[in-house]
Amino acid sequence: MSLEVAVAVPFKQRATERLGEGEFVVALSLDRDWFSPDQAKRLVDVAVGRGLVAEEDGDLVARFDPADVTVPEGFVPDDSILREQSTFETALDAIVAAGVEKQRAVAAINERQRALAISIEAAAVLVAKEHGAAVDHLAADVREKLAAAGDATGEGGGDDAATGAAEAE
Repeated sequence: MSLEVAVAVPFKQRATERLGEGEFVVALSLDRDWFSPDQAKRLVDVAVGRGLVAEEDGDLVARFDPADVTVPEGFVPDDSILREQSTFETALDAIVAAGVEKQRAVAAINERQRALAISIEAAAVLVAKEHGAAVDHLAADVREKLAAAGDATGEGGGDDAATGAAEAE
C-alpha cells in the first residue's frame, strides 16, 4: 500500500517510531520533494484517519512498525494517497490485508448488510472485526454516525445497528 510506504519513509529515515509533525512534513516535502508542505500536512491527516499514526503530545507516533515496511527502489507516492478513503474502503482494505480475497470480502459485507439491515460501513467494520483486522477507530466512527442518524430521525441510539457497531469493538 503506497500510503503506508509514504508514511513509513520519514520514520525509517530517522530510525524511530516517533517524530515531531514538523520533522515528518520536512522529510516528505524538503528531504524527498514528494509533496508541498501543505500536502505533507494533509498526508498527516489521512494517516491519522486511517490509523497509521497517532498524535501524542505534538508528535506523530507510528501505529505500525516502519522497519517492517519495504520501500521499493525509485518509489514516489502518487497524489491520490492524499484522498481520504471512506470508512467502507478503509475497512475493505483491512479485510484484504487480513488475507481475504477482495471479491469474497465484498460479498461478505453485502451479505452482512442485508442480513442485519445496517449501513454498508457498519457491515464492513463487522466483517473486518471478524477477520481480526484492527478497525476499532472505524467502529467508533460508525457508531457516532449511527447515533447521529438516529437522533436526526427522532429514534434513540439504541437501535440494533448502533448496538451491532458497538459490539464490534
